[in-house]
Amino acid sequence: MAFVTRRADLAEFLRARRAALGPADVGLPTTGRRRTQGLRREEVAALAGVSVSWYTWLEQGRPINASVDVLDALGRALRLDAVERDHLLALAGHPARRPIAPGGDSIPGAVQRLLHVLEPAPAYVLGPRWDFLAWNHAFATLFPPVESLPFDERNLVWVMFANADARALVGDWEREARRVLSQFRAEIVPLQDDAAVVALVERLRATSSEFAQWWPRHDVGGFETHRRLFHHPRAGRLEFETQQLVPAGEPDLRIVVHLAVPDDDSAQRLTAAGHERDRSA
Repeated sequence: MAFVTRRADLAEFLRARRAALGPADVGLPTTGRRRTQGLRREEVAALAGVSVSWYTWLEQGRPINASVDVLDALGRALRLDAVERDHLLALAGHPARRPIAPGGDSIPGAVQRLLHVLEPAPAYVLGPRWDFLAWNHAFATLFPPVESLPFDERNLVWVMFANADARALVGDWEREARRVLSQFRAEIVPLQDDAAVVALVERLRATSSEFAQWWPRHDVGGFETHRRLFHHPRAGRLEFETQQLVPAGEPDLRIVVHLAVPDDDSAQRLTAAGHERDRSA
């Protein structure tokens, strides 16, 4: 079953990437009107040096094997970046990342202590399914609903797309939501047949029109350090630089940290809002 799902995703990914390119993008002449958007299959096959029939079978999800060299050629033909190339290889059965162990809902004590040391920077820990496993006081101040979320909603992708409080908090929501979705899609391949992941995707498709529209596009991306804006009900407009850490010995965990921006008082104002919240609790 896993191989069937992966072949279907590989077929959809190839079709989506082919549709995103035009002849000019790959140095081909543009002649006449095209009935469909993007490159033709025969054009991709010629650029990659494979037969049209073989490439067509690959796009149809047929049970054929593709070597890394051939997949690299397809990646070059489709102008894939490094993250998209790794995604292509993983879908074709050549993952660069070792198998993921979903694990439980607890984290090592050292990681919990690290969250405390990172104060006053808001920080949280994501598990392999992108569930929130732990967070520090500063993050609970930034996003108070995290403390009361039902267990099946304690997930970053769910919160981003289906939680009204998070949507109001995150500045430039569409850009950030697309970023989160592309990173999740790239990292979740080893767990795409996991029952919890399948259920999460189906619930999001039914709940969020944006998720339902963007998920079939198969956009993938890697984490990049960037600045994020938040509109906090007590602290006002906040700006942080987002970093990601991988704890030693825990390769399937991610610590996400929002660091203070130089010459900006967002961290101080958030800390003050946290003290005010504690006093009123």
